[in-house]
Amino acid sequence: MLGSCVTLFMAIMAVICSIGSASDPDPLQDFCVAVDDSKAAVFVNGNICKDPEIVTPNDFFVSGLNQVGNISSPFGTEVTRIFINRLPGLNTLGISLARIDYAPYGLNPPHVHPRASEILVVMEGTLYVGFTTSNPQNSTMRNKLFAKILHPGDVYVFPRGLIHFQYNIGKGNAVAFASLNSQNPGVITLANALFGSEPPLSSDVLAKAFQLDTKIVKYLQSVPWIPN
Repeated sequence: MLGSCVTLFMAIMAVICSIGSASDPDPLQDFCVAVDDSKAAVFVNGNICKDPEIVTPNDFFVSGLNQVGNISSPFGTEVTRIFINRLPGLNTLGISLARIDYAPYGLNPPHVHPRASEILVVMEGTLYVGFTTSNPQNSTMRNKLFAKILHPGDVYVFPRGLIHFQYNIGKGNAVAFASLNSQNPGVITLANALFGSEPPLSSDVLAKAFQLDTKIVKYLQSVPWIPN
């Protein structure tokens, strides 16, 4: 009798565990609108897999990360991304890589990766980096900043979905490498998204959100915001 009860208990636990471990994968794009059309083009959450019979070593290889990026932009930075458009073998592996070059006082502006955490290692120069926490549950508290000055060989982690930045505070160029735990982490540069969206966000909404005069908001919306 005891043996049958133990067997039944184990069977029930196995079913519960199997249900608990079954779930959809994390999204790899901003949205995926369903279509009721059998002739619609295939657009999967990620990329379609290449036939294994025609896969080559070059599908897992990319070069050029020793090249300095163009740091003449207004931000003074260049992000060289190694995503699946450059390295197809990354597909389904849940990882990606980027090289970030900084001019003196160059800034990788506050941004968010909605689908990935990031680990950054400084190779050259001196960076001031940090991230802010999400809104605290206690309304009397403020979002907390975690920031630090990094030197060559230093490593810093930015948790998934939190606003973060890197700023070159040195007088020379700086270089860092970032690894992310998604093949398509996504990037939302806050200033670009809020003041440079198309069509533009309501200036009244932005003025109230940032407690600014509407004229200042309209000026900011007139500035040509560039991707980084």
